[in-house]
Order: sequence, then C-alpha cells, then structure tokens
Amino acid sequence: MKTPNAKLTTKQREELLNQLQTRFEHHMERHQGIEWAKVQARLEAKPEKLRSLQLMEEMGGEPDVVSSDRKTGEVVFFDCAPQSPKARASLCYDGEALASRKEHKPKDSAMEMAEAMGIELLTEEQYTELQKLGEFDTKTSSWVKTPDAMRKLGGALFGDRRFGRVFFYHNGAESYYSSRGFRGVLRV
Repeated sequence: MKTPNAKLTTKQREELLNQLQTRFEHHMERHQGIEWAKVQARLEAKPEKLRSLQLMEEMGGEPDVVSSDRKTGEVVFFDCAPQSPKARASLCYDGEALASRKEHKPKDSAMEMAEAMGIELLTEEQYTELQKLGEFDTKTSSWVKTPDAMRKLGGALFGDRRFGRVFFYHNGAESYYSSRGFRGVLRV
C-alpha cells in the first residue's frame, strides 16, 4: 500500500480537490452550515492529509465532509460510499487477530490498513451519526472501533443497516467476510 506521507502530484491534488468539491456540493445535506472555501483552506494548510483522502478515494470510500469542530476548526471526513468499500473487505479486525489465524489468513486487518492510510475506524457513535445522513451498508457491514475491554476478550464490533434500522453485532476479531470492510474517519 502507498504510504500516506507520499506527496501528490499537482495534477493528482487538483483532481482530488475537484472530486471532493463536487461530492461536497452534491451532498449539502451532510454538512449544512459548512462552506467549501473553509474546507479547501484547511486542506491546503494540511497537505499531508490529502494523501489519506486520496487513498480513501482510490479504495472506493467516497470521503465527504460530515462535520466541523467549532473550537478547533477541524473538518471531519467520513467514508460515505453507499456500501463498505470492496477494496477494504475480507479483513479481520486487527493485527493481533491476523497473527492468531493459523490458516486461511486474510490479506490484512482493518486496524492496520486504516493506520497505513493515516485514518481511523469509525466509532459506534460516528457510525450512528453517518447513518443519520443516509442509508449505508444495506448489503455490507463495517468493522467499527471496538472498546478495549471487549477486544481483550477476543471480540470486535461491526455495524450495518437492515430492515430500516442500524444494528451493531459482535464477532471474533479474527473473523472476516467478503461483505465486511471498514469505514474511515479523517480530521483535517
């Protein structure tokens, strides 16, 4: 995987900013009261974050602004693809779970892939907030950041939307499925 520290070319940067602006303007309901000019200014002030957004985009996450922090000015991006990104599917929860599998290991873990991308997994609260913005994971599911106490017992959480509701479930952290990936969050 490409490292998030690698700089984008001028063309890549322009294409990414155009893609993000187009999505931003097409989905104003996700970020009411936030202006694109402020988002772009934050991105230009923190160019190292562009690589993470590029990776989110390349892997099918469709990152979009979902909020901003009034105190810090940070802009928050979530993966807003309708389904969990396929390029991030078939992953166990974390590196410990990956190491514990003796056979039929997945290619990676959600936590390690997110870290390599420079992003974090959505928490339960963030996943719930995302679901208020639309209907996501109606055919897939997404690992969410799992509380340490649960993880120490071998489990991990994932969420999805079925029957018009959002559900959270648990699995062994070493499990993986072709329809389960993860959604990321990036603060800029």
